[in-house]
Amino acid sequence: MAVSVETIAEEMYKMVVEYLGKKNLKSTDLTKAMIAKFGEAECTKDDCKHAIRQLIDSGRCVYSYFGGSFITIPHKEGAAPE
Repeated sequence: MAVSVETIAEEMYKMVVEYLGKKNLKSTDLTKAMIAKFGEAECTKDDCKHAIRQLIDSGRCVYSYFGGSFITIPHKEGAAPE
């Protein structure tokens, strides 16, 4: 039985939070990690692409560019009101 896109998205989000400030994760890093975790039969590249789109569209993650495109958590500016 294939893993749902929502489950993949949640696992990706946990991974992004875990590596926040330690390593910049590219979409390919997340895709490879999810395929390794769930197996090729249960998790396809297409599923991972949809999960990443779901994270970006929901605002839980954003693309950041610093010499390459990375997925990260949106950060608040220091002077932004709470």
